[in-house]
Amino acid sequence: MTAAGTLGAVPPNPAQTSRLRTRLQALVRELGKFGTVGGISFAIDLAIFSVLRGSGTEPLLAKTISTVIATTVAFFGNRFWTWRHGQHTHMARQYTLFFVMNAIGLGISLAILALSHYGLGRIWPVFESQLADTISGQFVGTALATMFRFWSYRRFVFRVTGDSAKDQSVAPSSSSAH
Repeated sequence: MTAAGTLGAVPPNPAQTSRLRTRLQALVRELGKFGTVGGISFAIDLAIFSVLRGSGTEPLLAKTISTVIATTVAFFGNRFWTWRHGQHTHMARQYTLFFVMNAIGLGISLAILALSHYGLGRIWPVFESQLADTISGQFVGTALATMFRFWSYRRFVFRVTGDSAKDQSVAPSSSSAH
């Protein structure tokens, strides 16, 4: 018991705690699926980029080609698995938005790669090596671009609503349905 005008402990609201826990669990599952699709796409991107750079392809062109191929794989994985409960009203619209968001993500990766290879490489030639290109373009650039992509896919492309998150948490066995 507290005196009038003083603050005391507020008892937890079980309904709010349960809803928050449910939403958090749904978000964790979503991040896991996004990460799995992203990991597969990253491996494809890395392999193609490495082969192209090894064959003498210019770094920015190699990154562009590898990203376009990996992005196509990521679209199908995210649409039909990660956010299959999201709004899917118009596939052409989603595909277009997905590629626009990936173009922005590619721009982020290319900016990091260009800064490393052409900016820092002018000062320190080691930054012009294939290893430096791989680290800056594939790891640093991709990490920054991935944060942007998760946010933009969820917000603009596959639009996860509150009802969609509830659907995922109510029927956990539905994650293996597709």
